Amino acid sequence: MRLTNVTHLRLPFGRLWGYDVSASALGRRLPVSFDQRLHVGAGDRPGSWMALSFRLPAEIRRESIADAWLAVIARHGTLRTAFAPGADGVPVLHEIEIGPGSWVEHEVGPGQAVNDALRDILDAACSPYRSPSHRLCVLETAAGLTVVIAADHAHVDMWSMLVIARDLLSALDAGKSGAKPMPTPAPAFVEHTQALLDRDAAPDSVRQRWEAIIADSGGVMPRFPLSLGAPEPQPERVEVRDVFDVDDAAAFAAQARDDGVSTLARAVVAMTAVTRELAGTALRAVFPVHSRFEENWHDSVGWFITNSVLESELAEPHDAAAAVKEAVQLGAWPLADVLAPWGGMPVAPGMFAISWLDLRRLPVRIDSVGLDAQYVSAATDTDGVMLWFILDESGLHLRCRYPDTAEARVNVGGWLDLLVARLQADARSSVRGRLQVAGRTFRLERAGRDDIGAIAALLSDDPFGSDRESAELERYEAGFSAVARDTSNYLGVVRDSADDIVATMQLTVIPGLSRGGSTRLQIEGLRVAPGKRSQGLGAAMLEWAHEFGRARGARLSQVTTDEARDRTRTFYTRLGYQTAHVGLKRQI
Repeated sequence: MRLTNVTHLRLPFGRLWGYDVSASALGRRLPVSFDQRLHVGAGDRPGSWMALSFRLPAEIRRESIADAWLAVIARHGTLRTAFAPGADGVPVLHEIEIGPGSWVEHEVGPGQAVNDALRDILDAACSPYRSPSHRLCVLETAAGLTVVIAADHAHVDMWSMLVIARDLLSALDAGKSGAKPMPTPAPAFVEHTQALLDRDAAPDSVRQRWEAIIADSGGVMPRFPLSLGAPEPQPERVEVRDVFDVDDAAAFAAQARDDGVSTLARAVVAMTAVTRELAGTALRAVFPVHSRFEENWHDSVGWFITNSVLESELAEPHDAAAAVKEAVQLGAWPLADVLAPWGGMPVAPGMFAISWLDLRRLPVRIDSVGLDAQYVSAATDTDGVMLWFILDESGLHLRCRYPDTAEARVNVGGWLDLLVARLQADARSSVRGRLQVAGRTFRLERAGRDDIGAIAALLSDDPFGSDRESAELERYEAGFSAVARDTSNYLGVVRDSADDIVATMQLTVIPGLSRGGSTRLQIEGLRVAPGKRSQGLGAAMLEWAHEFGRARGARLSQVTTDEARDRTRTFYTRLGYQTAHVGLKRQI
């Protein structure tokens, strides 16, 4: 899912609507979490919210969206709470009642971008002390509707935004069919807050480790290890980068598995190496950890995040994995008590934080591609560096926010440049593309335009290919362009130790409804150079292809070959393929 910022959000021009719910007076008092107290205690301010945008078909009526939104609010207690300043200035959380309201059209002024108009709306509606501090907006265009759901960060995290979007879509579907609009209410975040408050205090070993980490950071939470310029809050600069596509993400994950660590740990290795190279110090950063420890919180909405610290000394997989494990353990204890000696979290200008979210592992899913869903952050002034990683079916993406000063542009930008280059190099050199065959090592990789001639030669180099293939390279180049544009296709080449192309194959992932909605892997054009045949290379390529398909949800692999290719059919049969269907072809 794309990570973006409201100033970078790509929105078409249209009519911008917001739904004003009705809200009661403040009701009974509720427990406040440690992070909520810090966040809301900073006071009303613009840019304290987070949002999710996605598209809907044009035929959905705004009234139906409003009904679905009210059903979501009714399910999630967090969306029926509001903060108010206490007598001592400490935020107090109250229960409120939410009822139906009305749609209000927000004018987009002459020369004003739609995202700028949206930013003004959300800054006003989603500040910490608004009641409620969330907002549903709809952008109407001829092509369809774009829904934007935003809330002050005190009430939601990124996981929560997925829950809200999923439940809104479910309520819309239920409204169409006349079914029950929403499942039973999800457990409220205030129950989780109270459960944490009731937990035992952290053991001395945890307190001592926190004390050592804060001491190593100069008595405050970790800061970015390079200069950011003036320590005052500055207008933010936001960089959004697509680090990996799906192929490189799979290669990076394969290397992590081979190392016996998580994908996150491999990323920490890269961040540690870059920090050592540029700053000569260990990687040390604030590390948010989710606190949905029990399954019953998976469908809840709230700020289920506790802060920890990630400290990685060595750019080595198992050391990085140990650092991640320690960070999770440090974040498993109530922080109010742990950080009491410092009067709370000792924040200083330059604070460095790293967030990691693997959407593939979450129990909550939406069709982010089909919905064109995007996580949207607010725009604000900042004096620190915040880095978000999102890993999903399309690859690895990052967003970084830092002060827009000359020093920060050079230092943070340079750190990001080197990090992305390091991660991409790790993916390219991973074990995933290596094929070990008869004591020799080959590398399978995505074909490039310079490989077209070698691929055409392989396709032609057999009795059938010599008749079917064309000598006009331009036709292959046009075909390559079409294949490269289609992300469901993978045209691979195999290189030997001399970097010569010795084999090729094309893989196509085919979603479908038959066989219970099974996705299929189609294997075409598998060719091995004459001098490398009958050595196991073709079998190794098929094994790699099967893993490729499984990673993309395929449950069936299929291949076609000419009836006259007896040896080829024997090869596939030996590897488990069955002649279960009759394939028919004709020229068109």
